Amino acid sequence: MGKILIILGVILIISGILYYLFGNIFSWFGHLPGDIRIEKENFTFYAPITSGIVVSIIFSLILWIINIISNK
Repeated sequence: MGKILIILGVILIISGILYYLFGNIFSWFGHLPGDIRIEKENFTFYAPITSGIVVSIIFSLILWIINIISNK
């Protein structure tokens, strides 16, 4: 369990550094086709459906790779 937490921590640190240095590269995130945005006068509704699916797939792949590495 400790090895997995260390690997996840390193991944988070690296992704945070990349976002800090190259934040404009990720400007498309949250504006994908399928992300719902409804704006009225005093009301804004935003449902990032497609962005959530992308994040879920990425995290699933990372956890799958970590599982393969930790079982060896």
